Amino acid sequence: MYIEKINLTNFRNYENQEINFNKNINIFYGNNAQGKTNMLEAIYLCAIGKSYRTNRDKELININSEYAKTSVEYTKKDRKGKIEISLTNKKNIYLNDIKLNKISEILGNINIVLFNPDDINIFKEGPSRRRKLLDIMISQLKPVYVYNLNMYLRVLEQKNNYLKQIKYENKKEELLDIWETKLADYAEIIYNYRKKFTEELMKKAIEIHYKITKGKEKIKIKYISDFTNKEEFLKKIKNNRKIDILKGYSSVGIHRDDMKLYINDKEIGIFGSQGQHRSAILSIKLSELEIIKEETEENPILLLDDFMSELDKERRENFLEDVNNTQIIITCTDKLELKNENKKIFYVENGHVNT
Repeated sequence: MYIEKINLTNFRNYENQEINFNKNINIFYGNNAQGKTNMLEAIYLCAIGKSYRTNRDKELININSEYAKTSVEYTKKDRKGKIEISLTNKKNIYLNDIKLNKISEILGNINIVLFNPDDINIFKEGPSRRRKLLDIMISQLKPVYVYNLNMYLRVLEQKNNYLKQIKYENKKEELLDIWETKLADYAEIIYNYRKKFTEELMKKAIEIHYKITKGKEKIKIKYISDFTNKEEFLKKIKNNRKIDILKGYSSVGIHRDDMKLYINDKEIGIFGSQGQHRSAILSIKLSELEIIKEETEENPILLLDDFMSELDKERRENFLEDVNNTQIIITCTDKLELKNENKKIFYVENGHVNT
């Protein structure tokens, strides 16, 4: 699949911009803070339904306007499509001019894999970043996963509220059984999706990372969860009831899951060098690309935000050979020189894109 064009209206620092893409390589270059990443963010928004840089849609609207709109026209092997998102005091999403009721309905129409500079820190930070990464990767392929995850989080919120009521209002502790049973039902579904995906991710990553590091490193991904089976999960929850009532929140559950990564059997978050973190996240993202390709029988779109500048000329060319037949959209500060002639180069300055 590939994106044909994007239209931006009052999105970040863009007032009115249309960009027509090459099916293969697209290079956007220019100084920092000119709008290159904003353009990638708009594509991501149309693919996932939300930004990867902020949780506040209001920040996406141009400071001089009260609304923003972005639309992406794309081609897949069996059809063409268009996704449009308008932002005012609320978000409206349209697929082929038909308004969608849920954000999750957008998933799977435009499949993307994103590299951004913050990804290099993902195994240095807390588990929430890694859960988010895992959830987004799975949701593109299995939109029903988002429904189950949202239901779990909704029930979790209700349970946490009731824990506080037990503590401060002396509510009956036995009523927690209702929420705990529901949590276990949704946790089982989410756990199975996450476990299966991380196993597939590791299969791909082992081979890819071996190639990237020229056989010097062996990668291992470990999915860590409180869940093993429903019966044991319920036991853990009930054993922690007294503690949870005191704390006012649930200390056991798949909302605490983690994904850890090991290089040559050493945890990268503790022992990994900067170079190992970079090559590890590269291996994971390329593995994601391969999984999407196998599941959908189409190459996803690869978004590279200030990534290619980290590689020397030889590694850049080798990388591009590994992801051939994939539409790639690259942002960088300097104009990249690439052997591949099937490319389009754009210069970005102050919210304006010129070829």
